[in-house]
Amino acid sequence: MKVAFATEDLQRVDAHFGWARHIVIYEVTADSRGFVRSLEFEEATEDGDDDKLGPRLAAIEGCTILYVAAIGGSAAARVIAKKVHPIKVTEPQIIAAILDKLQVVLQGTPPPWLRRALRAAPAYQREDEDHYA
Repeated sequence: MKVAFATEDLQRVDAHFGWARHIVIYEVTADSRGFVRSLEFEEATEDGDDDKLGPRLAAIEGCTILYVAAIGGSAAARVIAKKVHPIKVTEPQIIAAILDKLQVVLQGTPPPWLRRALRAAPAYQREDEDHYA
């Protein structure tokens, strides 16, 4: 599955989705992970500028999860409409540590919301696919 992170410093989840300077994307399975891409965005000029969301929403296309420090209600609704599950962290977290935890979860029995997301993510393949039924 692809996982996106809203980040200012490319190392931590530390950015509000609508204001994130970067979106970093990784491909994650139970056994491996790899960097996919990093996208950089220009700073938005107005707080109510919905146009700033367009490029960020396009960036997370095909992702299963989006980690953010914060996200507004309308932006969250638009993320969910793209079938991406937003997760808000309470304080900045290291992206590598989040990836480690995700891999551990994928090796066991993921929570129901993640099992549903995995079934909807065609790029994620696992030998014991019946495990998630």
